Amino acid sequence: MSASNRLWLQRAVSAIVAAGLAAAALTLLPFGFLGGLSLDSQFWLRKTIMGPQHAPDFSPTVVVAIDEETYRRAPFAQTPKVLWTPEIAGVIESVAAGGARVFGLDVIFPTSVASHLPAFETPFLLSLRKQAQAGRMVLSRVQHSQASVEPSAAQKIAVGQNRNIRAANVVTDPDGVIRAVPLAFKTRTPTGEPGWQPSLAAELALRGNPDLLRMAEGGKLLRDGQAVPVRADGAMWLNFDGDQSTIPTYSLADLHACRVAGDTKFFEQNFAGRTVLVATVVDVEDRKLTSLRYAAAPDSAGFARRCQNPILQEVYEGASARSSLPGVYLHATVINGLVRGEFLTAPPGWTDVALIFLLGLAVALVATYRSLKVAALAAVVAVFGWGALSTVSFASNTILPLFSPILAALLALGLATAFRVFFTEREGRMIRRMFGLYLAPSVIERMVGNGEMPSLGGETRELTIYFSDLSGFTAMSEGKTPDELVALMNTYLTAMSDVIEEHGGFIDKYIGDAIVAVFGAPQNDTRHAENAVAAALACQERLLALNAEFQRSGQPALQQRVGLNTGQILVGNIGSRRRFNYTVMGDAVNLAARLESANKTYGTEILISGDVLDRCADRSGFREIDRVRVIGRDEPVDLHVPVAEDAPASLMERYALALDAYRQGKFTTAIAGWRELTDVDPVSATMRARAESLLTDAPTDWDGVYDLESK
Repeated sequence: MSASNRLWLQRAVSAIVAAGLAAAALTLLPFGFLGGLSLDSQFWLRKTIMGPQHAPDFSPTVVVAIDEETYRRAPFAQTPKVLWTPEIAGVIESVAAGGARVFGLDVIFPTSVASHLPAFETPFLLSLRKQAQAGRMVLSRVQHSQASVEPSAAQKIAVGQNRNIRAANVVTDPDGVIRAVPLAFKTRTPTGEPGWQPSLAAELALRGNPDLLRMAEGGKLLRDGQAVPVRADGAMWLNFDGDQSTIPTYSLADLHACRVAGDTKFFEQNFAGRTVLVATVVDVEDRKLTSLRYAAAPDSAGFARRCQNPILQEVYEGASARSSLPGVYLHATVINGLVRGEFLTAPPGWTDVALIFLLGLAVALVATYRSLKVAALAAVVAVFGWGALSTVSFASNTILPLFSPILAALLALGLATAFRVFFTEREGRMIRRMFGLYLAPSVIERMVGNGEMPSLGGETRELTIYFSDLSGFTAMSEGKTPDELVALMNTYLTAMSDVIEEHGGFIDKYIGDAIVAVFGAPQNDTRHAENAVAAALACQERLLALNAEFQRSGQPALQQRVGLNTGQILVGNIGSRRRFNYTVMGDAVNLAARLESANKTYGTEILISGDVLDRCADRSGFREIDRVRVIGRDEPVDLHVPVAEDAPASLMERYALALDAYRQGKFTTAIAGWRELTDVDPVSATMRARAESLLTDAPTDWDGVYDLESK
């Protein structure tokens, strides 16, 4: 390897590794806007693509909502909420009679009206006491920075003080979004020793499912003996199933009306075996911004079937989803996740770093060694591929970062592109400037892609050679000035070269009015034979249009002959150390030239060898006209010509019969067959004349192969 190539390689490797490291560095940023946006977007993607995984009828948790409808219906309308406790107590008793497992009050009544209305709260306090003694009642409190918001003293006494009161606090990430809920809080035992106390959601899940869940030392929650996955801060990821519509929500007003109506069956059908959360579900109170902010549904979406009161359409009609969510659904989501065993987990941080480093490395590698178009395509594939991977992973409850890898891929693409602009493309521009007039564009692009200056050497590959020449060029050039002749040739050669290059060939050389072109090199082309045939036919059509232009300007019409052959050919930079060309050499090249010349014998314009036809998927557009030996070659060559689309099928059939007789030495039969075609087929005229000469002077060892005497 030359010193310049070694230097280029060192620079390329450095740029690739730097791009990968810069991409991976994105993952080292603290969890914040980017990570939160990624997780929240994945909830939206999962809901959009997959939808909810569980029907509301199978939710372990239900919500009894103090909703907007409750505020508008009797007996709650025009009455302060602190005076609703008798009705709430009645609903709790009816739900408990229906078979509810455990109650959680996610609504706090911090004040009491006992001093103004003695015995008014007695039904509520008795209900709390009854359910607490049965282990089915948990009240909530919220700890603020200086003080806590707690139930009234009477309610605390009714439920047995702190035995049945749990914190409903949640965790807010730095961007103001709630994505996790603690399962336990540090506390102190009655003796003053440090300990742990379950959160509201964890306590309700533990009481409702004692055979499934238990609290271990250190505040860990175990499900089936396995620790529940939590974040580094000990909080459990909120794993929303679609949106809040999967958690059945019952209006307090409707349940009160149902109790008054004595419909006990409704309570049995909808609350048996379930955890019940009583909470406020309105537009302005206890709303949280969560990971469901892009996928939330209207508050009315989770409303379950009614018992007595129809939904107040004027309240909810036209209501749209909001980014915030009633806080009760956070606790319900945690409980459902614990019961179902559906937990979000995240792989170790080093896994993300490694994956993103490899992704950035791959994009940088492609961007360094391939064209910018290919690199951009690779980046797009990497972005969508990673997006699909993270979405599929999230569907399985495993969190992979969504946006940092995408930014990493774009960063790697940018760094690698900058490297190319400053180093690789600069050298590429030099190569194009030095050799643009001497080598085929495809050759130059390969040199630029490989980062190599041209050097001597070649390889043997299967290629198709295109050889064309003008008939009667010498006679046509007589009487023309050099300038006129050069202008005519430039017009013709430009037109033919454009067609050849459009079909994937490159021009090897011009020999006067002759064109030598190659299909299948320097870029690999598995359809080189088909493309060469298509180019020959297209050149024929282009020459017809060109002759029409020449005729209008008083120029003579041109006639072109083309020979095509496929074979193993030496191709490469061939010449001296001071001057060389990218060209082809070999017997197969010479045969293409012989076929071009053989057109004069048969009166044809395009002749292709059997090797070309063997590599064409569609052989219906050709006919075999002869089998010959050319000068300098012992092996016979099958000759074929394209057939016009309007050529009658009978002509091909009759010609084939005559050719078969000719090869068997039945010259009289062949002559008779070709005589009928002479007026419409120049090839038949040629073959008839040859058969007539062979009839009088046939070789004794006739094998059906004719020896062409001219080159």
